[in-house]
Amino acid sequence: MTKITAAITGVSGYVPDYVLTNKELETMVETNDEWIVTRTGIRERRILKGEGLGTSYMANIAVKDLLKKTNTNPEDVDLIICATSTPDMIFPATANIIGKAVGAVNAFGYDLQAACSGFLFALATGSRFIESGRYKKVIIVGGDKMSSIINYKDRTTCIIFGDGAGAVMLEPNLEGYGVLDDVLHADGTGEQFLYLKAGGSRYPATEETVAHNEHTVVQEGTTVFKFAVKGMSDVAAEVMERNNLTGDDIAWLVPHQANKRIIDATASRMNVGTDKVMLNIERYGNTTSGTIPLCLWDYESQLKKGDKIILAAFGGGFTWGAVYVKWAYDPIQN
Repeated sequence: MTKITAAITGVSGYVPDYVLTNKELETMVETNDEWIVTRTGIRERRILKGEGLGTSYMANIAVKDLLKKTNTNPEDVDLIICATSTPDMIFPATANIIGKAVGAVNAFGYDLQAACSGFLFALATGSRFIESGRYKKVIIVGGDKMSSIINYKDRTTCIIFGDGAGAVMLEPNLEGYGVLDDVLHADGTGEQFLYLKAGGSRYPATEETVAHNEHTVVQEGTTVFKFAVKGMSDVAAEVMERNNLTGDDIAWLVPHQANKRIIDATASRMNVGTDKVMLNIERYGNTTSGTIPLCLWDYESQLKKGDKIILAAFGGGFTWGAVYVKWAYDPIQN
């Protein structure tokens, strides 16, 4: 029996119109453009403005475009998995809100939370549904409205994060294209170095938690950086070794866009040249679960059928992983 693999058959994305530049951040917190660019590689990030607009707003636009690009009837979608750390609400799941908005009335859905590794965890999970043979169309969304949980007086975090969402369609493939392998890890000892304290069951919202800014991201940057460099580079190298791949075999590295120095270290470990590394961190910053699908969206026109690509990420928790994908289609001619 021919093995079923889960092929990415389309990709789309959305970023808000408002551009928060390093220059504007200089008026909000003690920092400057040179300091930010040197340490992170970020020059600007997008921010979602508007009352009552959450992660689903961005995801809805991305998914509607994805359905159009892949000529998919929304009623034919089986499953939507939304990777996010900033759901619209604790419940219902943002995936279900997306499903209603796009007309996917026959799909079930749920959210997956693995911080910046969320999209990779969701991609691996969605692939299993396709590989089972039971499901034919699975949409994986990665998106976050990070501006909703950032303290813009904390320069260790406010310079890094932005808002955005991306989505991919997964469909069965019998020719060996698609998601071929994944290596995923988690280590809860990272809790103390990158977290959002309040708003969950341990520390429900109170006047005190709000007053003390405990509903915003806290990061111990130096420790996170060290773990991220090792974690992302190790797991990218591991998935290559498992599949007998060398740097020459890889068409693209698609890294989580957290920090340019982490990306460079991962590429170096993989022996992949900078010309093979997808980058948009300078324009979008770190959109958490959105970074990898947004990279695929930005670079879709440069991807060719048969390209071997490695997706790699590291996130709070700690979580980290890499996914090996053999690209399933040539650039779409407009």
